[in-house]
Amino acid sequence: PGPSATTATEPATPPTEEPAGPGTSAPAATAEGPKTPADEITPATGTFTKKQKEYLKDRVPKGMDPAAVLQTGEETCAKLRYLVKADRDTAVGAIVTGEIPDAKDAVAGLCTQHQDLVDEASYGYPDGKHSGKKLRPGVYRSASPTADCSWQVEGAGGKELSSGASDTGKSRKITIPDSAVTFTSTGCYAWLPEGAAG
Repeated sequence: PGPSATTATEPATPPTEEPAGPGTSAPAATAEGPKTPADEITPATGTFTKKQKEYLKDRVPKGMDPAAVLQTGEETCAKLRYLVKADRDTAVGAIVTGEIPDAKDAVAGLCTQHQDLVDEASYGYPDGKHSGKKLRPGVYRSASPTADCSWQVEGAGGKELSSGASDTGKSRKITIPDSAVTFTSTGCYAWLPEGAAG
């Protein structure tokens, strides 16, 4: 038997409920270099909606198929839809950690119903060392921590203000005080603010 015939209106890849694995989406649309002018962005077949055209503006590298750039944004929205259904904190954590690197742009242009996730993520912290102006006092909870989650909050002169570890894989809450200078997290995935803006 030969390959099955498809019509021009069918998507090249059927939409899935599960996020695609790394390396399965189109190249990132944020590549540097000359971009295709907005009035020259046209799909191979059919037309783009006004919302899609706005998303593609200043985003399509010269010589690249705009449908591939659009598909990348739509896949980002699909990943967020899937994750938020499974666990909202994991969805926000995936934005915080950069696991979904183009979420801010995709949400702003294609799936605005998820703007609250991006807003909350902007106040979160991924694993790593955070200091200076990037450090905001407040109460935070760990999102999807591993069974080897540890954290430390330091003040001036490296004085330990608080620290802890969790081997349960369950979410923990911490407070980053005004006097904190450095916050370090390992194996906790991401810390999300308690309340609207941390």
